[in-house]
Amino acid sequence: MTMILSPRATLARVTEASSPKDRFITVYGRKPVLEALADDTLTVDKVILADTARGEPVKEITAAARRRGVEVQRASAHRVKVLAGNGRHDQGVLADVVAPRMTTVASFLRDLGSRRGASVLVLDRVTNPSNVGMVLRSATAAGLDGVLLPRRGVPAIDPLVIKASAGVAFSAPVLRSGTAEEGCVALREAGFRVFGLDAGGASLLDAELPGRVALVLGNETDGLSEPVRKELDGVLSIPMFGGVESLNVASAAAVASYELLRRR
Repeated sequence: MTMILSPRATLARVTEASSPKDRFITVYGRKPVLEALADDTLTVDKVILADTARGEPVKEITAAARRRGVEVQRASAHRVKVLAGNGRHDQGVLADVVAPRMTTVASFLRDLGSRRGASVLVLDRVTNPSNVGMVLRSATAAGLDGVLLPRRGVPAIDPLVIKASAGVAFSAPVLRSGTAEEGCVALREAGFRVFGLDAGGASLLDAELPGRVALVLGNETDGLSEPVRKELDGVLSIPMFGGVESLNVASAAAVASYELLRRR
């Protein structure tokens, strides 16, 4: 018998897909790679050097990798640029660092099992790497269960994100899905109620929230995207006074994270 999947079921299946970027954070540039190799709290999977990379910094990186027992591979300069995702700043070197708490949304939900309480932030097309890093720092500090960073529409966890997070990005509870709307669909199907944070909604501070809840933060300029709005259970807002219209997305994430912590 042929099974016909609804659009929602199809989207939920997409979230099952996994890639190396769901397990590693790729660090590029000579100084960031050396710093990662020097940090014994980080597990470096491998270092990749462009076949054109030469000089004393490359020797330092090779020696540091050898001390840590980290595999060093050579690849074309083009391949390194593709893997780093930043052709101007990779300097011919990158390292894959294990992110122990990074996982797909599907794996997160399987591991969650029947647990009733769980709090997640979702980033919907947030484009500024500094904002992404600060959101990861606030959410991790508040003990949230996950921050959904979709593979498309949000910057990769790169040195700019890592710097803004003060290094917390390596250990943050990052959840991956193809897009923000796919992640929201999967969360709702697992019993989460998903609310967007936007002006005009009921106050977040007064709202009745369920045990499983996800709060979505939209783009710095345009707010919540239309595809994500279609997957929301409602819209909540952070109260504003003194003529202030809105908060920076990273500040809003900090308020939301600690409000979720307070409710625990």
